[in-house]
Amino acid sequence: MTHALHATDLHKSYVSGKVRTDILRGLSLQIDAAQLTLIAGPSGCGKSTLLSILSGLTPPDSGKVIALGEDVWRGDARALERFRLQHTGFVFQGFNLFPALTALEQVMLPLGYLGVDDAQAAQRARVALEEVGLASRTHLKPAELSGGEKQRVAIARALVKQPQLLFADEPTSALDAANGQIVIDTLRRIAHVHGTTVLCVSHDPRLTTHADRVLQMEDGAILSDRRVVVESAVESFS
Repeated sequence: MTHALHATDLHKSYVSGKVRTDILRGLSLQIDAAQLTLIAGPSGCGKSTLLSILSGLTPPDSGKVIALGEDVWRGDARALERFRLQHTGFVFQGFNLFPALTALEQVMLPLGYLGVDDAQAAQRARVALEEVGLASRTHLKPAELSGGEKQRVAIARALVKQPQLLFADEPTSALDAANGQIVIDTLRRIAHVHGTTVLCVSHDPRLTTHADRVLQMEDGAILSDRRVVVESAVESFS
């Protein structure tokens, strides 16, 4: 199995006044390519901090992250920004959509930063929205969408760049059961159909039965590593 991410001896602490809190204590792991990997654990265990470090958003105090063969934290800020733009997608708990933009415009947005012309960007955005089941909602703004639809727009926006790495931070926590299930199924399909490495952190127990691999965290350390037998490695979008 090819490793898309390889982290070695990660340390991270935060200081508030005279109090120092250790979040990660020498954590090491490898993430397999083209799978949905879940990092599970209680709030405050360090899983979101770990995701932020692995995705190039927050630097570790020490340690190394190799993503797609590149040392993420070795280069300068411009090189890191370029890596994130070209190779990664992000899905957050709060959707992070712009109120004034339609679903189509939201998804087109990252392609503009990649230099894709408007006509091609619009076509790719329509395809991405169709893949997440929102072909009929392209003209709607966030206020006109349900929570589940907003999250699927956010997933389409990440997917439209055709990233090799997709990071999701608590993507179902703000959703009801039905919409949460749709999001979970969508993330798994992206990994299996597109060959995208999907790394998700969540305390949602539903994700544990859909992930290819579950890493259980507690107090800044990986306590268990469970690989799930997947019924079908290839799925199609309905």
